[in-house]
Amino acid sequence: MAFFGLFGKKKEEAQAVVEKQALDQGLERSRSGLFSKLARVVAGKSTVDDAVLDELEEVLVSSDVGVETTLRIIERIQARVARDKYVGTGELNSLLRAEIAALMKDPTPVDPTIKPYVIMVVGVNGVGKTTTIGKLANAFKKEGRSVVLGAADTFRAAAVDQLRIWSERVGVPLIQQGMNADPAAVAFDTVQHAKAQGVDIVIIDTAGRLHNKVGLMNELTKVRNVMRKVVPDAPHEVLLVLDASTGQNAIEQARQFTKATDVTALALTKIDGTAKGGVAIGISEQFGIPIKYLGVGEGIDHLQVFDKQAFVEALFKE
Repeated sequence: MAFFGLFGKKKEEAQAVVEKQALDQGLERSRSGLFSKLARVVAGKSTVDDAVLDELEEVLVSSDVGVETTLRIIERIQARVARDKYVGTGELNSLLRAEIAALMKDPTPVDPTIKPYVIMVVGVNGVGKTTTIGKLANAFKKEGRSVVLGAADTFRAAAVDQLRIWSERVGVPLIQQGMNADPAAVAFDTVQHAKAQGVDIVIIDTAGRLHNKVGLMNELTKVRNVMRKVVPDAPHEVLLVLDASTGQNAIEQARQFTKATDVTALALTKIDGTAKGGVAIGISEQFGIPIKYLGVGEGIDHLQVFDKQAFVEALFKE
């Protein structure tokens, strides 16, 4: 028993190293851009004063952290400077890490006692929603949990086809009724199947139309209400998928979707292909919603459970 316990611990440690490396690599473009700007802010200066803070504010806004969140960060650092009387520029990096981490929320893990645990996934077309669902299903399956997918984005034939490809690739069942079917009916069938078969996790894909917010709100509400006929407290999680490379546009999408439905968690994709990684800070803080998953690459295993400490360490790594 001790041998296998040790083996399991070493395997977990090795996996943690792999994930850390993937996160470091995924944030390379964001980190290099941010550090070159920060270096210019503190060049030739020994203390954090008003001039440094003014320049730091510009750096954070230009790094897609967002104006509102940037102002909160600056206020927190100003309070620290006022309290300590003297803060050297050499401390600025660690100070930023601490204050930013303090602003971000920790994600809530999937509750293993809830069965089936229902996740409703929302987001506009093109953000990587279907890919995230596939990677998420793969991660749950690797943990030994059973998964079923529901193709409730029935307004695009491509959405159903892409989800079918992912279900086959991961090896999990897909409940579908084809294009133009009633999304709520698909969600109902999926949850009913999961309950009857004792499935652990249900992941429901939904349409990503934003041109009619009232229609979107009504549709998502209908899907939620229909699922509750089978599982009274479903969905247990509403996961909004956002594309990090769109920067401030991702924040606007978050604003629209949080008006349309009760978003409980965020998945941020394509972080590895952009210098706009700072948007993660602004989205999480501004809406008070935790980032739960981070897409750090194209591979099937390149979806990580978000760790705010690891994120700020990687983003501000010297």
